[in-house]
Amino acid sequence: MTKAALSPQEPQFSPARAELDRLWARGRAFLGTEFAIMGGGMTWVSERSLVAAISNAGGFGVIACGAMEPDRLAEEIAATAALTGKPFGVNLITMHPKLDMLIDVCAEARVTHIVLAGGLPSSAAVRKIKDSGAKTLCFAPALVLARKLLRMGADALVIEGMEAGGHTGPVTTSVLAQEILPVITEAPVFVAGGIGRGEAMASYLELGAAGVQLGTRFVCATESIAHPRFKQAFIRAEARDAVLSVQVDPRFPVIPVRAIANPGTRRFVEIQRALIAKVDQGLLDQKAAQLEIEHFWAGALRRAVIDGDVENGSLMAGQSVGMVRAEQPVAEILAELIAQAEEALGRRREARR
Repeated sequence: MTKAALSPQEPQFSPARAELDRLWARGRAFLGTEFAIMGGGMTWVSERSLVAAISNAGGFGVIACGAMEPDRLAEEIAATAALTGKPFGVNLITMHPKLDMLIDVCAEARVTHIVLAGGLPSSAAVRKIKDSGAKTLCFAPALVLARKLLRMGADALVIEGMEAGGHTGPVTTSVLAQEILPVITEAPVFVAGGIGRGEAMASYLELGAAGVQLGTRFVCATESIAHPRFKQAFIRAEARDAVLSVQVDPRFPVIPVRAIANPGTRRFVEIQRALIAKVDQGLLDQKAAQLEIEHFWAGALRRAVIDGDVENGSLMAGQSVGMVRAEQPVAEILAELIAQAEEALGRRREARR
């Protein structure tokens, strides 16, 4: 991958840079950052080191709370604040049994932005965050839900297409952007899912996005604590390798998760078939089989990210993984994205002359 960087000799406010700044001015103001680029909340990956690095480089880092207990989240927020004086946020899962306590932890730590993910949040959760003084960002998988979330009080939205890694929906980023960006203008909307280069970033900004969110692109950052084998799996992978979980039988639903195919992925299909056969033979009840299917991946993400078990662990990745070709410092990744966006905007500006 060409490692384009902003040269100190280049003018910082070229016409293309001025256009870029104009396009994402709303997002920059909302986040309080130099660039309207958010880091995705990736469990085990989006921790203090990567989050602080993204914020220090001009982006907006986001801690992935995941299944953390309140005390653990408080520790992570404090450790991140010790590494950066720049703005950063926290991603909370709406289904967490201690969501209210986690919001209290964020309020006590004076977290400025909270991203609610993993399902439609309750009005009470949104109100509690707003009462703390923090800004609330919610994921909107459809226009009707985008409108509902804004009525509930969300300050900004994230629209994430099925190209994204991890848990994902059924609609592509490009379709969601066309459906939502021209209509939702009363609040900032950030686009996520499948963004790996600055040209795509610029295109979504031109469609009306306030900014973007990238996850997969930052996994192989030098500052990422992901295991070297996990990073190598990303560097070797192509877009087609990041596939959705396979559901063998609609009687046994599987939540779609996008990850790089590995032996564990194939075993998951085999396990489903074996358990379903037992149910059909009357050797196992359906509830017990469903539970075993759901537990198959328990702890698999940690095994891959932290322990480096890329054979049996879960290699959650978006389809933009095909554009990850080397381990790079966060500042270099951001500079590359900015340079690509400026070049694309510059070409369009020249074409209009």
